[in-house]
Amino acid sequence: MPQLTTRETAVAALFTALMAVAAFIAVPVGSVPFTLQVYVVLLAGLVLGARVGALSVLAYLILGLVAPVYAGGASGLGALFGPTGGYLFGFVGAAVVSGLIAGAGERTLPRLLIAGLAGIVPIYALGATWLALQLDLSATAAVLTGIVPFVWLDVLKAVAAALTARALVSLPLGLPAATRRCR
Repeated sequence: MPQLTTRETAVAALFTALMAVAAFIAVPVGSVPFTLQVYVVLLAGLVLGARVGALSVLAYLILGLVAPVYAGGASGLGALFGPTGGYLFGFVGAAVVSGLIAGAGERTLPRLLIAGLAGIVPIYALGATWLALQLDLSATAAVLTGIVPFVWLDVLKAVAAALTARALVSLPLGLPAATRRCR
């Protein structure tokens, strides 16, 4: 595996910081808060690609162990392994999935939309499963509590991330994903 360039490291750190800021924009909805983190996580995968996007999310998760950067200002092992921890771990999968799909060809808007929507799947899969295990919920209750209230919002975030990514990779910013041609 090739080493990261200075530019890749810098943009990964930038997206880590953006995730931390997005976590502070939180609205409580049942057991799982609504934040803009999903938007930033998907954007990281779409713009940085699977490898650098996942690195930025992993850096965010590690940062959250020592600094209050998770949703609502939470931090530490209790937050990472608490009821919403599955969603946090799902962020890594979201960056990988969205980055792999977006990077599999030209970064057209339809491809970016599909990649963003597909990136939501690992967040929900890990998040709802973890929520069910932590709170002793049935699968149905976990879906009704941890997915259904958020689907339409997360679809909007995926669309917004795809539109933002399309604009960003079209600019001459030297972003990792911009190495692929855009149409």
